[in-house]
Amino acid sequence: MTSFFCACCGETHDSLPDIGFAKPEPYFDIPEAEREARVQLTSDTCIIDEEHYFIRGVLEIPVHQHEQSFGLGVWISQKKEHFYTYLENPDTAEIGPYFGWLCSRVPAFGDTYLLKTKAHFQGSTMRPSIELEPTDEPFAIAQREGISLERAWDIVHEYLPPITKS
Repeated sequence: MTSFFCACCGETHDSLPDIGFAKPEPYFDIPEAEREARVQLTSDTCIIDEEHYFIRGVLEIPVHQHEQSFGLGVWISQKKEHFYTYLENPDTAEIGPYFGWLCSRVPAFGDTYLLKTKAHFQGSTMRPSIELEPTDEPFAIAQREGISLERAWDIVHEYLPPITKS
């Protein structure tokens, strides 16, 4: 196991981190010069052109022989009415689940863009839990069957360079 430096808290950790995507993929389709006028982005929500709505949730993958799952902070699309229901009710698990399209690319699992999902709302200001449709896609199989700890660390190192201990 290797360490990683957490950009959020500024500390080095030895346990498996979760990985998050800061923006949904459609954000990058907007020319940089137009983003300020066309995009409303927070760490949990994104609205593009007042017609495309996205929420950020956590997709968990079980890790074989490890009690901690591997979490990925991914973005999914939402219907306008579901998006606003979520915004108006962040502290309840009594809404949803709501359908959405996965709007994060996770190359470690092939072409993940626009896989079918469900957002399960958890309340207590927790991000929604994202469930992939149970298909034969590698990402869906990983969510159902889990991955090895070594594979999880390989994915982490695609996004976070390891820290060498002195």
